[in-house]
Amino acid sequence: MYNRDKDMVDELAEYIKRNMRKGYTRESLRWALVNQKYSRIQIENALKKVDMDMAKEVPSVKAFQAEKPIIKHEFILQEPKKTSFWEKIFG
Repeated sequence: MYNRDKDMVDELAEYIKRNMRKGYTRESLRWALVNQKYSRIQIENALKKVDMDMAKEVPSVKAFQAEKPIIKHEFILQEPKKTSFWEKIFG
């Protein structure tokens, strides 16, 4: 009985992955399977398996950490132009 249930979960997981690649959402697939009378436990186990399988396919974060950008700060101080009182008024 255990192998049969495991096989069913594997089949459901493949069905979910295949249809997610086509653009269907997890929720739409979940309810489609519920409407096809699959047990909620099998569906949830299949979704967990899909999550685990897809997590293995994601590239490692360590690969991106090697390329750190270099940030440079540069301050430019300019003294304000000195103007006379008359230039400010008639300027």
